[in-house]
Amino acid sequence: MNLYDKVIRHLNQVADFMGLDPDVRKILSETLSEVVVNFPVKMDDGRIEVLTGYRVQHNNVLGPFNGGLRFHQAVDIENIRALAIRMTLRRSMVGVPFGGAMGGIQIDPRRYSMDELERITRRFTFSLGSNIGPEYDIPAPEMGTNPQIMAWMLDTYLSTVPPQVRNRCRHVVVGKPLALGGCPGREKAAGQGLVYVLRRWAEERDVPLDRATFFLQGYGVVGSWAARLLGQLGARLVAVEDASGAMSNPDGIDPEDLASHVRSQGLIRGYGKASPVDHEAFLRTRADIFIPAAYQDQITAETAPLLDVRLVAEGANTPTDAEGESVLRDRGIEVLPDFLCNCGIVLVNYFEWLQNRRSETWTLETVDERIRSAVLQTYDDVLQTAAERNTDLRTAAHALALARLEHVYRKRGIFP
Repeated sequence: MNLYDKVIRHLNQVADFMGLDPDVRKILSETLSEVVVNFPVKMDDGRIEVLTGYRVQHNNVLGPFNGGLRFHQAVDIENIRALAIRMTLRRSMVGVPFGGAMGGIQIDPRRYSMDELERITRRFTFSLGSNIGPEYDIPAPEMGTNPQIMAWMLDTYLSTVPPQVRNRCRHVVVGKPLALGGCPGREKAAGQGLVYVLRRWAEERDVPLDRATFFLQGYGVVGSWAARLLGQLGARLVAVEDASGAMSNPDGIDPEDLASHVRSQGLIRGYGKASPVDHEAFLRTRADIFIPAAYQDQITAETAPLLDVRLVAEGANTPTDAEGESVLRDRGIEVLPDFLCNCGIVLVNYFEWLQNRRSETWTLETVDERIRSAVLQTYDDVLQTAAERNTDLRTAAHALALARLEHVYRKRGIFP
């Protein structure tokens, strides 16, 4: 099954479980609009490439569309459609007044120069036209994109609106550089949200994090910040894996030192203070916590039996498939689902948009505290839903999101 089929299957399973209104289910099973643009871009050598870009807007009953922009060779309409649905549900669960959308361009950004990426970004933004807007659809960085991409999108969009309103449109994108209205603490927000959830879980089970061990798959933005923040709490990183391979050190790996190595080298390969291990040995690492923060479908019926941990805290999107989760459940391994662990980035998207809209600038301390408060409130809401409905946290998170959407539709009705 592709990701879209999996998302729809799970939506229907949760809808059956909670008795979701059939009409609301019909609405949420379809996207509101899907924009596909084919646009020409001149390369550095003078060649013209025609690229394909997407913006799928799933639902905006709670507020303006918001969701990532992905530059990746595997981007296609079904993948983007699935992620847009997940964006809607995640924003509903967290309780921010955003709907869900997702976009992308089918390219491998590593194949292009910075000048080519700038022209690609600007041409794509121009092609989207009025399909994005500060009160309509607000793109955010995702896989393969970054604050520089957002800066180019912002500048291109502002060039298409009258001069008198340009300063009122800075919130057309989020994830911008700080100098252009970005939000302090954005880079660490996803990892920070995960750590807030982990701390609450540990407190409830009387697990001392300062003596806990963990291992981590993926040392990008989410994984590295989760490791660094857990390291500050005294937890010990004993193994790590990324696209270049896996490394282990039972005595502990310094997350800050490893982050410095990755900043200079790009990957963990060559880090001299840990020993290389194969993928299976990595998965068999004995620890308290495993954090998959790289790719989807890493924990399956084949790999779940290898894990020797008490908890899986999902930093990546959908790293555990249904069969893998069933194995974890049978083995008594708890799972903190991606919807919960990733909600920090949803919040910082909203906080940046809100600051730009109000012409405000918040301090890092203010952002951190607001993320902490909102993440813990979301955790409590999901936990309460799980208790009331006698279900697991993943199902509870989706049920909470669907219930909030259902409530809004019941109050608003369907036009006409």
